[in-house]
Amino acid sequence: MAAERGLDLAWLHQHLGQARRVEAVRQLIMPPPAGTAKDWAAYRARFIEPRRVAAGLAFWQQHARWLALAEERWGVPPEIVVAIVGVETFYGRITGNFRVIDALATLAFDFPPGRRDRSEFFREQLAEFFVLNAREGTSPQQQKGSFAGAMGLPQFMPGSVNRWAVDFNEDGHVDLMDQPADVVGSVAHFLAAHGWEHGLPTHFEVAVPVDTRDRAVLLGPDILPSFTAAQFVERGALLPDAALAHRGLLALVELQNGELAPSYVAGTANFYVITRYNWSSYYAMAVIDLASTLRQGHGPG
Repeated sequence: MAAERGLDLAWLHQHLGQARRVEAVRQLIMPPPAGTAKDWAAYRARFIEPRRVAAGLAFWQQHARWLALAEERWGVPPEIVVAIVGVETFYGRITGNFRVIDALATLAFDFPPGRRDRSEFFREQLAEFFVLNAREGTSPQQQKGSFAGAMGLPQFMPGSVNRWAVDFNEDGHVDLMDQPADVVGSVAHFLAAHGWEHGLPTHFEVAVPVDTRDRAVLLGPDILPSFTAAQFVERGALLPDAALAHRGLLALVELQNGELAPSYVAGTANFYVITRYNWSSYYAMAVIDLASTLRQGHGPG
């Protein structure tokens, strides 16, 4: 790691030797028990609620300048950036209490059995974490984050910090914990780097095909946009005029509602971009719905 990343070997040994295995990290990384029903309505209610909306509107008002500059530079609407920060950490209220070095080392070298082994990913993130601290002149022992090693208000993994975080206020350092300008710029830059298209809706309403075989075909690619609007219609789906005029590809996204009927949307490329931040259609839809609520509360401009 030291040779590959250009790190001082003694410095690396010093800090890696102080990392500790944390059993709670191993437990938290495990998936929910088999048979646990997904419930979109319950998931949504965790994020679209009065306190988080009020905090989001306050964040928008306080950092309107940076949000406007980020939209001008990267084309990402303020409400999307604000919503992501709200869903991720409730605007800094919940950023995680695990030492990042402990979380990453635990998952890199003692990943629990019982789910797909991601130890190689976390070894890579641990290396990125050391690179980040060496560059910024910070101590790897001091930083705290989530059980998976995500950091700051936007919960960037170390590799994402190194690739996509920006020093938006140009003070010489990237700070995703205490510099909202860097938070705003980094989220917008991440989305733009993953293909965000300015002015493109995130999704359209859709009435799914009655025929379960046609529905299964459209659901096959999951959240990856793979079908034209015409192909949706050929399979029996009903789309609004705006979706029929859409020239890009769409994905049929299913959101399960426990024992009730699922909800469906036709996701665009921008829906897919949000899932690059967190690979979950439920996460993406929560961001979108919170963004819509914030836009309504904030008004135009």
